[in-house]
Amino acid sequence: MAPDALLIDLALQGGGSHGAFTWGVLDRLLEEETLRIAAISGTSAGAMNAAVLADGWTEAGAKGARRALANFWQLVSRAATFSPLRRSPFDRLMGRWSLDTSPAYIAMDLVSRLLSPYDLNPTGFNPLRNILVESIDFGRLAGSPIKLFVTATNVRTGRGRIFRNPEITADVLLASACLPTMFRAVEIDGEAYWDGGYAGNPTITPLVRESDAHDTVLVQINPRERADVPRSASDILNRLNEISFNSPLMKELRMIALLRQVADPGTGEGARWAQMRTHRIMTDALAKFGASSKLNGEWEFVAMLHAEGRRAASEFLKAHAADLGRRSTADIDVLLEC
Repeated sequence: MAPDALLIDLALQGGGSHGAFTWGVLDRLLEEETLRIAAISGTSAGAMNAAVLADGWTEAGAKGARRALANFWQLVSRAATFSPLRRSPFDRLMGRWSLDTSPAYIAMDLVSRLLSPYDLNPTGFNPLRNILVESIDFGRLAGSPIKLFVTATNVRTGRGRIFRNPEITADVLLASACLPTMFRAVEIDGEAYWDGGYAGNPTITPLVRESDAHDTVLVQINPRERADVPRSASDILNRLNEISFNSPLMKELRMIALLRQVADPGTGEGARWAQMRTHRIMTDALAKFGASSKLNGEWEFVAMLHAEGRRAASEFLKAHAADLGRRSTADIDVLLEC
């Protein structure tokens, strides 16, 4: 890494197996010796990518981070081979990656409307726990030079809680990814938590307040817009999912845009807000996959998303590498027009 590498922050959205797209983005960014990651804010799959990267970096720099991420997603995909949530023969025949016609997915969706995870999974089993424990040295993560901010939603208050490096455990990461219809709430310090996406997907504010970087790169998974109005039941639920998990982020970006305009650029925290530069990496490719595909962990799907992430990151660097450290490439001021 170049001694004068530019510090950047990363903001990583959650989205189940679609987080493999984020893996591809990170894999490509870690190849850039002119960039150094100062801090990462992540939710759900974004939080897991963040923790795995930071731990791998602490062990062996960029190469260690890339190796750790690849190992993590291979373990996730390997575990998925034993899951009943797999594409149906019809989905395979049609070349679709969704699980919309999977008997197991349909059954799970119907049953979840009648029974809670406390009825169906009384032991609270989550296959990701063993994968996280195997993939991350949480003691080493506590001292990582990369600052982490992981968001989970307090069930009782509805407010987001941000966990930092020394607080992050397997339970914290599972809480950040805890979908309430699939898993029991995760208890931490006597409080119950659900998926952080309900409160911040991801939370941007701590990056501005606590990081030395002035450039924040948002890796966005959930599509912001759809060309058509959904009409089928599955399409309507899918769009509701996208809107609900994008809403906290849009509100926070709008607040940040306002603060950037009114902050005093010459004093303390005001200078941090005024100097913040925003960037976004996303792809239209994810818009063609339904919400059910976020539960598809087949290696072919994961590898395809990883390749798309690398492609999107390469396109971003080709277009905006010279802008990093100089100006924003994602216009969040437009949100003030709403």
